[in-house]
Amino acid sequence: MSADTPDSTPAFPMAPPPFDGDSRVVPAGAGIEWLRFGWNLFLAAPGPWLVLALVFLVLTLAVAMVPVLGALASHLMLPLLVAGALQAVRRQEEGNDKAELGDLFAGFSRETTNLILLGLFYMLGWFAILAVGMIIGGGSLMGGAAAGSASGLGVAIAGVLLAILISLALAVPLFMAFWFAPALVYFNHMAPVAALKASFQACLKNFLAFTVFGLILGILFFIAALPMGLGFLVLLPVSFAGIYASYRDIFPSA
Repeated sequence: MSADTPDSTPAFPMAPPPFDGDSRVVPAGAGIEWLRFGWNLFLAAPGPWLVLALVFLVLTLAVAMVPVLGALASHLMLPLLVAGALQAVRRQEEGNDKAELGDLFAGFSRETTNLILLGLFYMLGWFAILAVGMIIGGGSLMGGAAAGSASGLGVAIAGVLLAILISLALAVPLFMAFWFAPALVYFNHMAPVAALKASFQACLKNFLAFTVFGLILGILFFIAALPMGLGFLVLLPVSFAGIYASYRDIFPSA
């Protein structure tokens, strides 16, 4: 072979093919196991997780309170912080060390652009849902006010309730698309749109498991809010670990 002829021999070891987002179906009771994993992970190192949860809450609330740009910044920042929290879970789950506060900011130095794009898509999704709710609810209120009667008031109330129900229904697919997306982008280097599609398909295939998980988590959120919201310092780490456990369970080859 001449020196000018390109060498077509593949280099070894060959790089594995990129992760394609293939997911599997798990039993309905898997949601309970995800929460149990989260609780055990928290109990193994409660101190670092309490600090991480406190910083997460303070950052998200402080940014959201900034006038005008706060809502935009909070949506763009959310996937970055979620990815960091999942990195903290992985650190502890692999037995390397306890979760560290620095892990929370891991998304600011890895896959940052794609995570920000996820936040942008998430924000646009919420804006679309709010727009639909305002059109339906606002139209009903204006119609009821124009009628100026008891029946008009009934129409207005029914319209607002319908707007709320439709908004909640539209929020479900948004949550499904976003659930695994930060993990798929951060750990598997998937493009944002591909990650959103893979996350939605995985949640759809495991709708029963996520229904169980969501119902239990909803009850826990209500309980966490009772003691002046302090329960979220515990529930947030458990939730992050539950998200990570569901990711590893449903994407075993990831």
